Amino acid sequence: MDTVVISSGGLDSVVLAHKVAQERRLIRLISFDYGQRHKKELSYARLCAERLGVSFSLIDLSSVGEALHGASALTGGQDVPDGHYAEETMRITVVPNRNAIFLTIAYGIAVADGAQAVATAIHGGDHFIYPDCRPGFAQSFETMQKAALEGMADIELYTPFLHGTKADIVTEGVRLGAPFDQTWSCYKGGAIHCGRCGTCVERQEAFALAGSDDPTAYEDPDFWKKACHV
Repeated sequence: MDTVVISSGGLDSVVLAHKVAQERRLIRLISFDYGQRHKKELSYARLCAERLGVSFSLIDLSSVGEALHGASALTGGQDVPDGHYAEETMRITVVPNRNAIFLTIAYGIAVADGAQAVATAIHGGDHFIYPDCRPGFAQSFETMQKAALEGMADIELYTPFLHGTKADIVTEGVRLGAPFDQTWSCYKGGAIHCGRCGTCVERQEAFALAGSDDPTAYEDPDFWKKACHV
């Protein structure tokens, strides 16, 4: 099944790209520049496309990010908080409607490519904080797209990690031989992963729960244990 993958360059979406490349027919990776402070992630998405030998599309949504300035710590001037995703303070990292915007564009590209599926790496660990990562959103979005494309195309929304955990994704990445050291998660976008923001904490916790070695260098490699009460 010809599939396009939305890839940020993060661990989840890079593992997803490798999964699709091995189990389906990966034809394109799509990334979005929405003015995120950690846009260095995009270079890892491009690297993934080059490694897998597929087309790469970088969509410029920086003007959208400017319009959303102040709505999220990822696009505004607020500091990205430290701690675990499950903490209430992490809601400041929500970018309103981000996945709905990305998926709508990806579906249009999928139609142009003649693809049968759009894949995204939303997973169970995101359900608490991100409403557009939950099963209800995924089901409703796919239903909407079937109506939007009726008579033109029938495209599946492929979300293999929707009911899994970040640790499950790490385990799957190990099975697939995905290069974890060629992914970027940190929301602060420094020289190396900070080790303190929600994505860094979740990343370290996931490797620990999966019983796998984490090849990532962190500025504060031990903070996650405090955040996760380990």
